[in-house]
Amino acid sequence: MLTATVERGRIKCHQYWPKLFETQRYGRLQSNEERSVTHMQYSAWPDHGVPDDSKELIDFVVEVRQTRTGMVEPVIVHCSAGIGRTGVLILLETSMCLIEASEPIYPLEIVRNMRDQRAMLIQTAGQYKF
Repeated sequence: MLTATVERGRIKCHQYWPKLFETQRYGRLQSNEERSVTHMQYSAWPDHGVPDDSKELIDFVVEVRQTRTGMVEPVIVHCSAGIGRTGVLILLETSMCLIEASEPIYPLEIVRNMRDQRAMLIQTAGQYKF
């Protein structure tokens, strides 16, 4: 998760997860099934901007990658709109995978491929340069 629930007084993400050891009700759906979820949040990233410290973000991505090692479940990445911060993180993680595989990195090509799946990923020139 790449957003706070509230940023500059505006709701950016509803709290869709229950508090620790509590049950959350979502409409009329009910289940007694228990699920284990790892929820990771990076909140030092302004909407439509870039983080002040690239090392902190890279450390976060490395931690996410280590956490998902051996997992078969999908990883879900989101910010508030799902295109700016989310796109940068996906581009960064994809680039790390290519580096590990000793493959060349062509950021513009990666972004074009990503936009085939989700239009408008990476919103600003500053996010792309970051």
